[in-house]
Amino acid sequence: MPISADLGDALERFVDDLVKTGRYGSKSEVLREGVRLVQEREARLTHFHNLVREGLEAAEKGETDDLDEVFDDLLGTATAE
Repeated sequence: MPISADLGDALERFVDDLVKTGRYGSKSEVLREGVRLVQEREARLTHFHNLVREGLEAAEKGETDDLDEVFDDLLGTATAE
């Protein structure tokens, strides 16, 4: 199903320039690439939200590590015990 989109003057010029310079073969290519990028960003955002939810659930269950130990591990300053 074809989609018609009003991009506004500034974005329309930008898309036209991308096609004129040969970066993309058509306006449709530019828009498909834009939608793919949004799709990838949304997938990363969903993954991030899932990780945060998992972390919060683990914290609620008391499944946490000592903060000082975590920072020591991150900074590479952990001491052998």
